[in-house]
Amino acid sequence: MNSPEEYLSNIDPDFAKLIQRVGPSRLAVTPRSPYEALVRAVAHQQLHGKAAEAILRRLTGLFPEHEFPPPDALLGREDQELRGCGLSAAKLAAIKDIAGKTLDGLVPCAEDAAILENEALIERLTALRGVGRWTVEMLLIFTLGRPDILPVDDFGVRDGYRKLKALEAQPKPKALAEIGEAWSPHRSTAAWYLWRASELI
Repeated sequence: MNSPEEYLSNIDPDFAKLIQRVGPSRLAVTPRSPYEALVRAVAHQQLHGKAAEAILRRLTGLFPEHEFPPPDALLGREDQELRGCGLSAAKLAAIKDIAGKTLDGLVPCAEDAAILENEALIERLTALRGVGRWTVEMLLIFTLGRPDILPVDDFGVRDGYRKLKALEAQPKPKALAEIGEAWSPHRSTAAWYLWRASELI
């Protein structure tokens, strides 16, 4: 059975050149609870990675007895204290909603998430405040390790395709979704290479 790199190289010579240049995929999966992954994703929204990580360090620092603050402990803290970590009012509201819905059972544990289909998880989790399809797709790729996710709303993915194909404009999400059907069942790896194309080309 072909590796994802071989599969993509065989169907698209531009991918073959990119993969030869970049080398094997280094798409890293970090297993953690959907609750933690979503809180981390919200913290990262519209921020540089280093700034988001600094906020998360301050947040986890408020709960030294835990590796990551559990939802009940998070909800037990004053808003002012949590805002002091650098969270905006909107992000704090989203994080508290994620924590509350985790306790209610809407946000599944890792074991339950593992057996849910991609679209079922997307539908369920986009009901949360501040959580859109892109955020759930990041969870599917980087936390649950789903191999066939193409986040067509992602700027870097669309920009990477534009550069890969030397286009004047990025494809619209719907168009890229149709193009990307040819990359199944390895669309997560394709997305990883398109991010690299956006950076390198």
